[in-house]
Amino acid sequence: MSDKRLTTCLWFDGQAEDAAKFYGTVFKDFKLGPTSYYNDAGPGPAGSVITVEFEINGQRFVGLNGGPEFKFNEAISFQIPCENQDEVDYYWTTLTADGGQEGPCGWLRDKFGVAWQVVPERLLELINDPDPAKATRATKAMYAMHKIDIAAVEKAYAG
Repeated sequence: MSDKRLTTCLWFDGQAEDAAKFYGTVFKDFKLGPTSYYNDAGPGPAGSVITVEFEINGQRFVGLNGGPEFKFNEAISFQIPCENQDEVDYYWTTLTADGGQEGPCGWLRDKFGVAWQVVPERLLELINDPDPAKATRATKAMYAMHKIDIAAVEKAYAG
């Protein structure tokens, strides 16, 4: 079996380059790769961007300007592990800005429609506690939230 890393292809409707530039402002560990352009063979206008490669936190992506046929949905999302509430707040605010949408339980869509899960590492500890009563209280608290509030989940966890 090959040990080569996978690359996630994100299908955009003409916004691949804008999305890559946006993600470069959001994530500290970001690398922009090569950009490819349509030629006279099409199907896009010659000289317009067909793909842009980038990397976020070591995960490789290619943004493809494929047209309006396909849309993003929550069946595919990217988890952002967060060490503390400041990180949760930063990613939540930044990714929902300019037309992004809040979703339940730490999920959101950015302005391009890409789904993200902003997940505090502490949340996972609380909802996976071996004490079922504590884990249930923490999970119920999470279900009532959009952006995760770690202190509120900890309060529910404690009873």
